[in-house]
Amino acid sequence: MKHVYSIRFKWRVLAFSVMLVLISLLLSLMMGTFTLPPSAVWQALFSGAASDDASVRLAVMIVQDIRLPRLLMAATAGVALATAGAVFQGCFHNPLVEPYILGVSGGAAFGAALAIVFPVIWLPAPVLAFFFGVFAVLAAYLMATRRGQTGVVSLILAGIVIGAVFSALVSILKYVSGDAALREIVFWLMGGFYHATWSDLRLVLPVVAVGFIVSWLMGWRLNVLSMGDEEARTLGVHPQSNKRWLIGLATLMTAVTVASSGIIAWIGLMMPHAARLMLGPDHRFVIPLSAAMGAVYLIWCDTLARTLTVAEIPVGIITAVAGAPYLLYLLRTSNTGLS
Repeated sequence: MKHVYSIRFKWRVLAFSVMLVLISLLLSLMMGTFTLPPSAVWQALFSGAASDDASVRLAVMIVQDIRLPRLLMAATAGVALATAGAVFQGCFHNPLVEPYILGVSGGAAFGAALAIVFPVIWLPAPVLAFFFGVFAVLAAYLMATRRGQTGVVSLILAGIVIGAVFSALVSILKYVSGDAALREIVFWLMGGFYHATWSDLRLVLPVVAVGFIVSWLMGWRLNVLSMGDEEARTLGVHPQSNKRWLIGLATLMTAVTVASSGIIAWIGLMMPHAARLMLGPDHRFVIPLSAAMGAVYLIWCDTLARTLTVAEIPVGIITAVAGAPYLLYLLRTSNTGLS
């Protein structure tokens, strides 16, 4: 039996999820190889920049220069991937769809590997990863479009084909690369925020913020699209044009995230489904709750990556360990329709 929650209750859940993001950020700033007390974190954030105390300056360096940018990047990536997952699942009417289904990860991986193996291209790995990630989705979309119509199944199959082609190209680059380049490719493919800086955040955050806000504002359109194309046309919503906008936004957020952080899977699959279980299928609430849950989840995954062992664990490994059992659960309980 499905529960029907009031609008007031749903807004309270959203407010609590935002508070949980902030609490997770503050707690994670304290944790790491060098543990900081709450007072030191607070002082480093708000009043330690001009201090002459060596211990305070050390706390400022750890918090402001190392932990804060990577945690904000993790939160931003969680928002981007979870939002993209909710959008894709709404457009394709399938809770098992996730952001990489259209070949974004394969294209981005090829771009990054190309920059690593052939640095004479003079373009950094994030730039090429972003370019080829967007190119992969455009190629899949063109392959699936016939007479101005783009079928959902055709688009998914085209994305799988494009992803397989780029995966093969990445394997070729691995084969011809040297040992140092091969290690760098493998480590990038596993995903992580160890290289996150304020400069990276200034590039990624505006794109993700705009993509999230526009997707949230279009949540009511996703509700209409989830009823089917014919019903959408009856209610005055053009399904093809709206899907193009929504898929384009989701792809842009995913490509920017992959370009900056590597491949981090499962977020876009797990978070939207969990949000629908909590608040129902209304995308006006599924999208922001998914985003907040994705931010909290990746903040703590990054914290575990930094603290579990002496050597940092790639975040992609941690998300995969949690995501694989969750996918098995979905396969056993889902009827391929939105909850």
